[in-house]
Amino acid sequence: MTELRHDEVAEGVRAAMHTYVHALDDGRTDDIVATFCPHGVFDSGALGVAEGHAALAETYAGWKPTIPQRHVMANTVLTEWSDNSAKATSDVIFMVKAGSGWTVQLVGRYDDTLRNVDGSWRFERRVLRFVD
Repeated sequence: MTELRHDEVAEGVRAAMHTYVHALDDGRTDDIVATFCPHGVFDSGALGVAEGHAALAETYAGWKPTIPQRHVMANTVLTEWSDNSAKATSDVIFMVKAGSGWTVQLVGRYDDTLRNVDGSWRFERRVLRFVD
């Protein structure tokens, strides 16, 4: 078996992140949950922790958007990687459209641990911390 190169792992990790935020902004709960391993954890600090697909589905179903929203991922750095696992840190800006324009609602940072599951990267642990 050929080992994955850094750029291959990085692209897989970015694809997981972008799939996640597109599904989140569209309110597609099943697609969000599919970006996590079955035992995956989302830890959003003050907003709580969800572990496992059932808890993730319940959490994200409660966060379906009622107005247009966008999560913008930026500055992703792959901090550790192998063929089977990766760790990454990314900044996120969350915006909503209300009235005549878009407004920034929050700025945060994700610290992610991902697993390569049959060639597709999934979140094992996703930690979100808000920036004051």
